[in-house]
Parts: sequence; C-alpha cells; structure tokens
Amino acid sequence: ELGFCGLYAPERIGGLALPRLDATLVFEEMAAVDPSTTAFITIHNMATWMLGTWGTEAVCSTWGEDLTSGRKLASYCLTEPGAGSDAGSLKTRAELQGGGYVINGGKAFISGAGATDVLVLMARTGGGGAGGISAFAVPADAPGVSYGKKEHKMGWNSQPTRTIAFDNVRVPVDHLLGAEGEGFRIAMKGLDGGRINIATCSVGAAQGALNAARNYLHDRHQFGKPLASFQALQFKLADMATELVAARQMVRMAASKLDAAHADASTYCAMAKRFATDAGFNVCNDALQLHGGYGYLAEFPLERLVRDTRVHQILEGTNEIMRVIVARKLLEGDSDIR
Repeated sequence: ELGFCGLYAPERIGGLALPRLDATLVFEEMAAVDPSTTAFITIHNMATWMLGTWGTEAVCSTWGEDLTSGRKLASYCLTEPGAGSDAGSLKTRAELQGGGYVINGGKAFISGAGATDVLVLMARTGGGGAGGISAFAVPADAPGVSYGKKEHKMGWNSQPTRTIAFDNVRVPVDHLLGAEGEGFRIAMKGLDGGRINIATCSVGAAQGALNAARNYLHDRHQFGKPLASFQALQFKLADMATELVAARQMVRMAASKLDAAHADASTYCAMAKRFATDAGFNVCNDALQLHGGYGYLAEFPLERLVRDTRVHQILEGTNEIMRVIVARKLLEGDSDIR
C-alpha cells in the first residue's frame, strides 16, 4: 500500500519512479529493523525496474502493476554454479525456435526462488563473452522450470534461496528485455542500483545495531557504574558512529551520481558497496561485542544482524570484485574519481 515494491520502477507500470537517493532513505529505515526482508524487497525492486525499463508492452501489461503493487514478486537470475564473479561466462542458453525462445541451463543462489512469480533471467543467445547475453522475463511457473531445495543459510532466513533449472522452457519473443546481446549491460545497470540497495541495507542494519549498543551501554552496570562511563567503550562507540556516518554519506553520494547519470556512476556504486557493506558488518559485529554474552543470544537482535549483514560483502558482486572495478577505473588515463 505504501509503494515499497515499486519505489523506483517507472510510472508506466505503476511505480513511484523515485530517485535512487530517495529510495535509499526508505530502505535504510526498513533495514534498521530487518535487513534480510528489506534486502529481499530491494532485489524485487531491482528486477521490477529492469522489467519496467526494458520490457515490451506485453511484458509490462502482464506483470507490471502486479509487481509494483506487491501482488506478485520477481527474482533476479544471473549467477550460475560456474559463473559467479565471472558472470559474463554464464552458460544458460536461449535458442530462437519457432517464434519463441527455448531456454536450457541452470541458475544458483537465487533469492526468492520458488516463492516469486517472475524471473528476470540472463541467458546466452549468441557467442561467448558479455556480448552474447540477453535478458528475458520468464514466468516462474513455466513448464520446464524447476527448483532445488531451500538452502540452509547462515543468515537471510526471511527469504528462500534455491537453484533453478530450465529444461526446454519456452517463452515468446516479446519476453525479451531490450534487444538481443544487451542482456549483460541490462544486468549491470540493474546491479548499479542493486549495489546501492545492499549498501543501504548495511547502513540501516548498522544504525539499528549502534542504537542497541548505545542503549545497552547506558543500561548495563559493571564495577558499580554504567558501561557508558568507561572511556575504552566510549571510543569504540565513537568509531562505530564515525564509520557508519561515512558509509551513509558515500552511499548517498553514489545514489546521487546514479540519479544524475554521471559517467563514473558505476565506479561510485562499487566504492559505496565495498565500503558500506564492510563498515556495516563491522559495526554490527562490534555492537555484539559490546553486549558481551547477551549479544550472542537469539533474544537480542545483534546475532541476527551480524548473520544477515555478512552476506552483503559477497552478493551483488563480491567486495573483491568491487575493488577490481574501482582500480580499473582509477588506472584509466582520463579517470577523475574524487
């Protein structure tokens, strides 16, 4: 009802078409309470935006308003068992046959798989490399689509993660997003926003953890005085807050660059994702430490925040890949990253 499922999706499919900066404000507040569920909603937003931006009229009229309203949900399907960081080497194939595409292959680590309605799928329609990849909208219940077991994960347990197999799955030609060969570019455009989203989830979780730690330092007494009176713990809290504020500002700068279609927006998104997800996890982990043994108990939110934010350093491109993206840009002759 509040439009959270289509925050930055185009208006033509019922989205709010908010700037990415505005969306970060909403996602951060949500993630301060539940980063796992918020992250699931951000992935849905990313896939819905891709469908609404590059989808045909047939695709948009079939799914658009159902997705932006939350009546239906979408998954983003890029990663494969043998193609994680090297996404351009994916092997799932879509062959044009008899007025439609026939898809064969498999995807891995797909958030929401088995519980969503639309799969935004990247598959190979041409030769090797990124230029041979195209994007499709695939009904999640299409004949030939099957799902693996629900993965047992360290965190993110409010959303299912499964493998997906495609066995002669047929989709109409008008389910192609954009043109043939544009799929990798479309996927990376989606991930620019996805990296901001997951960075924002880390910032929100860290804010929730910082708030909990601050309150605990006031409430908990040892050696006859509150923990908040110990300078060592004051310094730790100050460092946590400083890292958090720096991460928040970097995320918002990257979102502003993306809104302005800045030439180096992708680099800033990678920088923000790397910094904010590292900082967010560290703040949550430090907050757990400040709680002592209580932080390790499930009755307190810290152990969940630590588990849920750890994966942010891996998905939407590992933080090692984020460093590769940034370094590659910095080493270009005309780089003006500042």
